[in-house]
Amino acid sequence: MSCILVTGGCGFIGSNYIRMQLEKYPDQKVINVDKLTYAGNLENLKDHEDDPRYQFVKGDISDPALWKELFAKESINNVVNFAAESHVDRSILDSGPFVQTNIVGTQILLDACRSAKIDRYLQVSTDEVYGSLGTEGYFTEETPLAPNSPYSASKTSADLLVRSYVKTFGFPAIITRCSNNYGPYQFPEKLIPLFISNAMNDISLPVYGKGDNVRDWIHVDDHCRGIDDSLRKGKVGEVYNFGGHHEVQNIELTKTLLELLGKPESLITYVKDRPGHDMRYAIDSSKAENELGWKSEIDFRDGIRETIDWYQKNSDWTDNIKSGDYMNYYESQYGDRLSGQ
Repeated sequence: MSCILVTGGCGFIGSNYIRMQLEKYPDQKVINVDKLTYAGNLENLKDHEDDPRYQFVKGDISDPALWKELFAKESINNVVNFAAESHVDRSILDSGPFVQTNIVGTQILLDACRSAKIDRYLQVSTDEVYGSLGTEGYFTEETPLAPNSPYSASKTSADLLVRSYVKTFGFPAIITRCSNNYGPYQFPEKLIPLFISNAMNDISLPVYGKGDNVRDWIHVDDHCRGIDDSLRKGKVGEVYNFGGHHEVQNIELTKTLLELLGKPESLITYVKDRPGHDMRYAIDSSKAENELGWKSEIDFRDGIRETIDWYQKNSDWTDNIKSGDYMNYYESQYGDRLSGQ
């Protein structure tokens, strides 16, 4: 039985990826290593806890002893690295954890994987490493890296470390970069689950600036298929971009969510803009489409309806998260930034 190790597998994208692996490959073992910080939630994979092919290990990507013990004990073929601090606003408040996890953690994991001589390593990155676009054009794999936030700078640094290991050591790594994800199990500080949850409870929806920033949205299942295609069919040393081909301004997305939830636009509250807020992201996925045979399959309108339905049916999941430390963060992040305050 082959074995794949997934870091950060209790997070949003990681847990959806593990679920796909267990459903798609019956003869594969999945080891999930997660530190269980604020965004890591064991409930995300509760339905697979009794699966003998699934193993959870609580651990920090930055702990060399963890990797030494794990690689000595397990015959691991492939590694997919999702482990990351991932919220731009948090990186603006404190970039330290982003440097430690996203950069130092990646370096420590790379060294462990190289020593273990794994078959393939995949670094899950983001389109934010490319910076910001104007009103036209798309990010391609050849777009110069120009990060504009501490978060995106840390992800860029990790990507460059991975690239250097390929060039210096012949390390079998691949990098994927993706546009904004949406779908089930997303931590409710991100725009879509936050706004769905707030609207369901008649709480105001905090829109940055005028809401004219543009994002390209992709369903998490389409992204997970892209990651898997890259790992199994991609060329070592290459970068593959994945986008959903659905660009929309934040304010229009907000209004769509309110419409589908049957809530009034009066719930919208404009807040002071994020420092260094990138204006537009848009991804050209033609390389992945041509070389991997991948394509985005889930229509945004269908996907967002299914996502809303999931959050409505799983309100307890959201309620369990939106308490304690998360609510303290929510207040510190938005409490003093409301327009007119």
